[in-house]
Amino acid sequence: MAKFGKKGKKEAPGITTASLPDIVFMLLCFFMVVTKMRDAELKVKISVPTATELQKLEKKSLVSHIYIGQPVPSYAEVYGSAPRVQLNDAFVYPPASLEADLREFIQNEKDKLDPRQHPAMTAALKIDGKVKMGIVTDVKRNLRKINFRKVSYLANDGSKTE
Repeated sequence: MAKFGKKGKKEAPGITTASLPDIVFMLLCFFMVVTKMRDAELKVKISVPTATELQKLEKKSLVSHIYIGQPVPSYAEVYGSAPRVQLNDAFVYPPASLEADLREFIQNEKDKLDPRQHPAMTAALKIDGKVKMGIVTDVKRNLRKINFRKVSYLANDGSKTE
């Protein structure tokens, strides 16, 4: 009977951590591949002018970007070479629907945020330096019509180029 008796308590073996760096590296690679870096695909050519007096935008989550410029060559075949307004990933076409499209764009952007943050929202206009002011004035006028008055222009400070 003594042959089958318990002689003492055995300790559990230690947990090996040799594979942890491999797991962390795989997770890092996974998130680098899957993460989306840019919100909108630029469909217009933009060469942003340089400026001397700039202020940095504080909360980038409260900024909605509006791009104005000539379509890139792949879209120029469909939309022509005239300057176009891009809201997120879509062109505003035809220009007659600009007010309705801007209203929908701003409302969609507001829906993503907490209602307390709505007054702090900013429309950032990223405009090609060669675009005529007529289309920019139309965008600003339509933003005023929908009662969205916080607008900023994006520019380079001269030390950076895009």
